Amino acid sequence: MKKLLLAISLLALTAPAVSADPIADRKALMKANGKAIGQLVAITKGEAPFDAAVVLAALQTLNDDAQNLDVAVLFPAGSDKGDTTASPKIWEDMAGFQAKADKFRTDAAATLAAPPADADGVKATVGAIGANCGGCHETFRIKKG
Repeated sequence: MKKLLLAISLLALTAPAVSADPIADRKALMKANGKAIGQLVAITKGEAPFDAAVVLAALQTLNDDAQNLDVAVLFPAGSDKGDTTASPKIWEDMAGFQAKADKFRTDAAATLAAPPADADGVKATVGAIGANCGGCHETFRIKKG
């Protein structure tokens, strides 16, 4: 009986969580991405010194978020309503949106596999990441204000 309870407990802990609030979940993911990008941008602007550990941690966050960006879970039908800046274009062009998410996933993994070794490298990395983010946000996000 103890083994059965232990097995069930471990299964519950390792099973993927089903999102009760996809809008809140995707906002949390984007907020974490923003914080990670902010750390990298500070290095590119000379506001923070190059620190390989900080760069690696930021890239790890971006990669983790990219790998966890499950379009079907975070952008289910009906989640375009409410407190969100997700554009209806997501649901009109789910294949295009999925392609953007896949590109971000691939690029984030590649960047983590070969992290920049200095501030100039961080600048190039931020440019590439920014192109991913901007490319998606330009089409699939409602501009604030």
